[in-house]
Amino acid sequence: MKVLQNKTSTPNSLTNNTKIMKKLVLILTTFAALTFSQNAKAQGTIVDAAVGNENFSTLVTALKAADLVTALQGDGPFTVFAPTNAAFGKIDSNTLGSLLKPENKKALANILTYHVVSGKLVASDVVAALKKGNGTVELKALNGQTLTVMQKDGKIWLKDQNGNYSEITATDVMGSNGVIHVINTVVMPK
Repeated sequence: MKVLQNKTSTPNSLTNNTKIMKKLVLILTTFAALTFSQNAKAQGTIVDAAVGNENFSTLVTALKAADLVTALQGDGPFTVFAPTNAAFGKIDSNTLGSLLKPENKKALANILTYHVVSGKLVASDVVAALKKGNGTVELKALNGQTLTVMQKDGKIWLKDQNGNYSEITATDVMGSNGVIHVINTVVMPK
């Protein structure tokens, strides 16, 4: 078989072009694989998002102890106000240790479901509700109690029924069945 070459092509330039094409294909393949894997991660549940983030390891431990993992892997959608490890660190260690015991599963579940609202409320939904509600909006948590979301000093806060505040420090961690907003203090039901 005879290969036609233009006058500027030499065997070395063909070899160089082939090397460049191989590198380009490798780069594009790698990019496509990374893009696919990031999209696949975004399609995991809110529990998967929490498990995949080391800042939520205490939350994940608590969800397991309260037997809530399966429920939060369901269809939802859910909005979770997720306390970080640092937020759980604000709770007395003896109290937290006690809550994680099997005999206190019901009390722990009550606290954790106070951080979950039915429906998917992304940050823009919360901001729109705050504007409509003159800076305050009440949400019914899965445990049946009310959480107040408020805007104060340019920040968004949760206020529990005991009058304690938790700042929303990050928003819109997406899962296939809902969204997570990160908070810096565990909110407590009555």
